[in-house]
Amino acid sequence: MRSLTLSTLLATFLWSAPIGGVAVLVKNSPITLHEVQQEMKQSGLSANQSSDILIRKKLEQLEAQEKKIIVTSSEINEELARMASQNNLTLEQFLNAMQSVRGLSEKDLKTKVEETIKGQKLYSAIAFSKMGQPSSEEENEYYQLHLDEFSRPESFDITTYFSTSQEALSSKISDPMRHIEIIQSKEESVRYEKINPQLAQILNKTPVGSFSPILPNGKNGFMSFYIREKNNVITENLETIRPQISNAIISEKRNQVLNDYFTRLRLSADIKILRLPE
Repeated sequence: MRSLTLSTLLATFLWSAPIGGVAVLVKNSPITLHEVQQEMKQSGLSANQSSDILIRKKLEQLEAQEKKIIVTSSEINEELARMASQNNLTLEQFLNAMQSVRGLSEKDLKTKVEETIKGQKLYSAIAFSKMGQPSSEEENEYYQLHLDEFSRPESFDITTYFSTSQEALSSKISDPMRHIEIIQSKEESVRYEKINPQLAQILNKTPVGSFSPILPNGKNGFMSFYIREKNNVITENLETIRPQISNAIISEKRNQVLNDYFTRLRLSADIKILRLPE
């Protein structure tokens, strides 16, 4: 009788779960089918890959709760202000840029910043020893291995493609010679220092002869940039960017420690994959 009652309770719990039922249970904490579907849509990954991402996030969330780690709204706002200042923008300009270039609302951006800060606090809580500053030799090696990241052109020759349809732009990128009526284009040359820093970073990472990712244009439509040429590429001096390199090395080391920790934690955690979207 007791077994029947438990089965009934479990079935009731699963079918009454929010939005589409439960896909995965992590230490009895649910990940819904809707959450998996949303992750698939945003990341373009398979159901299995998306569930892996969400399981990791859930483990981080539960670990943060267990270690009583919290992130306050003032910490989030301070980090946003720091990010805006780093890009030589006011906070309002930075938020608008992230909305138009990355498609992130203020709420979405704050969620991502909260996750980053929580990750830093989690690292501090689980690391066995304090991480030292990278040596000059480490910084020099990182600089040489990532020269592309520290190089930028004075200007870009681009063709910008606009459309109200993201699917149409995807088709254009897949077959550039195809003419699609609802897509407009414009050729122009833009100077690096004259465009939004977030957009400049995206264009700089896009190889010549390639399309950028599809981005929202802030006008209920979408855009993608075809890079025709990068003019007068210059490489930043090592000494001027040592602080940036040091932060990048520390971030990589921190992420590696966290990845190792949560890989071990997952092996021992009670995780049940009940069903995934097809």
